[in-house]
Amino acid sequence: MQCQCAANRSDLSLLEPVLAEYADVKGSLITILQHAQEIYGYLPTDVIYHIAEKTGSTPARVLGVATFYTQFRFQPVGKYLIMLCDGTACHVNGSSRIAAAVREYLHVENGGTTEDGLFSFSIVACLGCCSLSPVMMINEDTYGSLTPAKVLEILKEIRAKEAAK
Repeated sequence: MQCQCAANRSDLSLLEPVLAEYADVKGSLITILQHAQEIYGYLPTDVIYHIAEKTGSTPARVLGVATFYTQFRFQPVGKYLIMLCDGTACHVNGSSRIAAAVREYLHVENGGTTEDGLFSFSIVACLGCCSLSPVMMINEDTYGSLTPAKVLEILKEIRAKEAAK
């Protein structure tokens, strides 16, 4: 089965080493999807179809597995992925005010990416840093004890750094 996708096709050859190793291994679909997301940054439609074809699955099954797990993304993400915790401790300590500051400053909703492609914003269930609440991660960096003012300072600093490049 071939994907009848738009002209923007992924370089499927990048996925071949992963498929060579895992395509015939029962129960390896999640592993394949994780590797695909590492390679492409998200799971493009043509990659979903290619994985289905190479593993003998249907695209619906592959997509069903991918949509079940929140770790998988179906749209490209920005250079800086902001994950804001909304677990109990963070929620009680004002994560909604932090979310409002991010939305207002970046003009982006939860799950969205800024027009310039620099930031993606995602509210997550828990980051496991309750003692730092409210907390967010931007890529690999963790920021805790946040206030709306502190968040704006962090985001402005990143924008300034990017503008200087």
